[in-house]
Amino acid sequence: MPGSTSTMNELPVTSSKALPMTTSTNDLVNIADQHITKGLGRLRDHVFKEGKGLRVLTTDGKQLLDFSAGIGVTSLGHSHPDVTAAIIAQAQSIIHVQCAIALSEPYVQLVESLLAMMPDPSLDSFFFWNSGAEAVEAAVKIARTKTHRQNIIVMQGAYHGRTIGASSLTKSKTTFFKGTGPLMPGVHATPFPYWHAMGLPKDTPEEVLVERACRDFDNILKQQCAPEDTAAVFIEPVIGEGGYVPAPAAYVQHLRKQCTKHGILLVADEIQTGFYRTGKIWAIEHSDVVPDMMTFAKGIANGMPVSGVVTRKEIMDAMAPGSLGGTYSGNVVACAAGVATTRYMRSHDMLGNVEARSKQIFDGLRKIQEDVENGGWMIEEIRGKGLMIAIEFKDPSSHITSSHSRGPNVQLPPYLSTLVQNACMDQGLLCLTTSIYPVMRLIPALIVSEEEVDEMLGIMAQAVQTVAKTLE
Repeated sequence: MPGSTSTMNELPVTSSKALPMTTSTNDLVNIADQHITKGLGRLRDHVFKEGKGLRVLTTDGKQLLDFSAGIGVTSLGHSHPDVTAAIIAQAQSIIHVQCAIALSEPYVQLVESLLAMMPDPSLDSFFFWNSGAEAVEAAVKIARTKTHRQNIIVMQGAYHGRTIGASSLTKSKTTFFKGTGPLMPGVHATPFPYWHAMGLPKDTPEEVLVERACRDFDNILKQQCAPEDTAAVFIEPVIGEGGYVPAPAAYVQHLRKQCTKHGILLVADEIQTGFYRTGKIWAIEHSDVVPDMMTFAKGIANGMPVSGVVTRKEIMDAMAPGSLGGTYSGNVVACAAGVATTRYMRSHDMLGNVEARSKQIFDGLRKIQEDVENGGWMIEEIRGKGLMIAIEFKDPSSHITSSHSRGPNVQLPPYLSTLVQNACMDQGLLCLTTSIYPVMRLIPALIVSEEEVDEMLGIMAQAVQTVAKTLE
């Protein structure tokens, strides 16, 4: 340290024996199978060793093209040099500043950077935590404290996290909370304007979906959850685990109108949709609605764990000193990574690349869908926003999407999405599924290139064709 001659304190060595660590793939997998909880699922027993951009190398030498980005986290690709340099520099300076003890430069600088990115100047007061679920927990706490109300309304199909409070708001799959009840009381779910979840045909006009969803929301306030008891409405502007379905602008605008009328806080969960992912800095901007509060995480720090809540100062100031905090919240290294990530985003043409690559992907996927003779008949819908894209496949268990053009002798298997995902992985493409419906999602790093998209589309076309041949 400047002005100091002190060195790092060292303790006496107690053993001269080597302390080797396991490196072989088989041994690593065996240790994981024996000693890591079965509650943590994995796609396959790959062990990732290196990552650069959209390329991942495993310990057994496999190279993968990553269109998952760690579920939307590595927004600038694996090991982006700007972010890596910031992490190293910060770790060599000071590695932990507990937020209740002192400020750190990166914490305040991240606030400064984010202020310039807000969808509206009214969103000007921040709290940083570690994970998306924790940000949701904080948002619930803030909303209840400010309004002196208990109830929360969420969307059917929503995903907000896996901690007890956040999983109480999650309505996408019972997997995330079954057997753990009773969950947090006061949570009510309202239908999201998604044709499949509403039991309506795919070609149902958007205005019909919106009208029905608005009516159902208004009925929730009349029948289950009185406005005077309702603290907040949470919405993902593009519902994630529910199937990558964008919220129609008219629906979000109706929620805004009703929340304003009744003094309810409208919370935009931008944990997966934020930071240019959908072609805007924030997905809520597609609806021209200003929320009262936003939660964010994932793409903010390119892989380092930092999340946050932002709201108006008069709302945040309802929290007494000490009511928010945490040992690692706003970790200084994670904040330094966030500063570097948001600086890069603000100084490069993120929106231009997202727009160009999004169009390329949508055009390419629709060509695959139109190629009926090579498996396109299995695809029900292509949808999404920006680089948050879904492929919904036919579903034998659904009266809406079970019909297809290949005749009665071709039987649909359940979860075509998983079969195509596995075929993609066999060819070196890493992609994910989502929702209770057979949906694949593509969520690559925002810096994805034209050549990488072409490579993905080639693998996807081959995977769809391969799966189709096994059915016909």
